[in-house]
Amino acid sequence: MDYMTVTGVTVGLGVVVFVVIHGDIAKFLLNVEAIILIFGGTLGSVMISYPYSALQHVPNALKMMIYPPKRPSSLSLVQAFVKLAEKSRREGVESLAALIPGLPHPFMSDCVQMLLDGLDKETIEERCMRDIIATQHRHSQVSSIFRSAGVYSPIFGLLGTLIGVVQVLRNIDTPSRLASSMAVAMTASFYGIFAANFFFLPIAAKLTFYSDEEVMNRELIAQGIISLHQGEAPWLLSKKLEAYLTFQNRQGGAKSYRVPT
Repeated sequence: MDYMTVTGVTVGLGVVVFVVIHGDIAKFLLNVEAIILIFGGTLGSVMISYPYSALQHVPNALKMMIYPPKRPSSLSLVQAFVKLAEKSRREGVESLAALIPGLPHPFMSDCVQMLLDGLDKETIEERCMRDIIATQHRHSQVSSIFRSAGVYSPIFGLLGTLIGVVQVLRNIDTPSRLASSMAVAMTASFYGIFAANFFFLPIAAKLTFYSDEEVMNRELIAQGIISLHQGEAPWLLSKKLEAYLTFQNRQGGAKSYRVPT
């Protein structure tokens, strides 16, 4: 479980609930019409913007916020490559087949299998590049859905405010209807801004973080498998991968794939 997400939700909701209760405005914010307008309108806009092939991944993305997938650390990947290099030097490349089931990352297993299949360096590089680009594209699609929702919801909040103002003007001679009209006008913006900044945009940010972390691990694996293909000594392979990680961290994480040299 991702305790940071749970803690963040608890703190954020706790602050809002405290302010609402302390200010005695709960009865004004609980407006069904505004909720339907904001979330229904945002959902409709997202459905127009993205095909079903992209939207079908949204439930898994929401689940990932609470139960993120297990991700090996970069250090464990470097250690696994050192172990592979040592075994390859002692017993030959064919001996690596026995280690594939215990490797910490599926992409690493695929790369080692390509090495065992006798693929040349250029082919391995190309396949790694395509895999990383596809991973970036897939992750970017999902995070962009929530980012778009974070853009749409405040606009629907403004739309709700305008609708409420129109209702106020229409019912200005009927005091009994002014309260409900004002409620839509004042609460629509609240729900739109709250949904964007507490739900949609934070989810997009965390999904982007997970994506960058995954891409960096795959880039590290691509670097490692090329070094392993070239028969580099374990200590040299370790130093190269550690230097690559240091460089990536200085650059602010993985941004785009570069073909290993």
